[in-house]
Amino acid sequence: MSERLQSKSNIWITGASSGIGEAVTQALTRGGHNLVITGRRQQPLEDLKAAAPERIVAAAGDTTSKEDLKSIANVLEDQGDLHMAILNAGTCEYLDITHYDSDVIEKNIHTNVIGTARCVDIALPALRRTRAKGLPATLVIVSSSAWWFPFGRAEGYGASKAALTYFAQALRADLAKEGIDVVVVSPGFVKTPLTDRNDFPMPFLVTADDAAERIVAGLAKGKNEIAFPKRFTWMLRTLGALPQRAIDRMAASMARKSTNK
Repeated sequence: MSERLQSKSNIWITGASSGIGEAVTQALTRGGHNLVITGRRQQPLEDLKAAAPERIVAAAGDTTSKEDLKSIANVLEDQGDLHMAILNAGTCEYLDITHYDSDVIEKNIHTNVIGTARCVDIALPALRRTRAKGLPATLVIVSSSAWWFPFGRAEGYGASKAALTYFAQALRADLAKEGIDVVVVSPGFVKTPLTDRNDFPMPFLVTADDAAERIVAGLAKGKNEIAFPKRFTWMLRTLGALPQRAIDRMAASMARKSTNK
């Protein structure tokens, strides 16, 4: 049986000021855990802290900034053993192929991949200290199911999430001998301020609260891969297993419909 979240835990959550991160913060607050929450905007963090000021510490910062993360590392140190880090901060920017701009690719990669990797700079030493005491230590990386199929306009976002998943799974292999779990979360469409900007249908859309409950439940069960909603993620996996020629035709057809619209 998994030891995760079975007792009061010290948890660091990035991207906590909105969307999935905010909902996960609220769910873990209800579970009685001690949280350090990070986001770029201080006020939303303070609003979340008000729900349990004795158990929540707001540590605002940009996860792509090494200087900001140094300050957050000191905050984590002050809170005692770190049992879990949930690295959720991310962005989503789509590419208009008629006006191709590599800056869109860079922005996705910088926030989603580099930002997460820099968070590991401070999370991993803290988790190692916890594990050295014989306590459970878990690194959670929130990716996406988007990269399983090559959607038009998602060159930057999909590539960043593919890289992020590979990064997490390789970390899992390297850290297995140390007893540090690495969990990959691959959501489908979740209603958040980011997806509210989407100009296309989002099948099987779930609320941020629903996503948070699925994530927390999966963590408590000891899962190392958490993907949802099942109908959507299995559909993408099935499509991604088709012969490449069929995938290319289907993806091109979907992209043309999107462009015409």
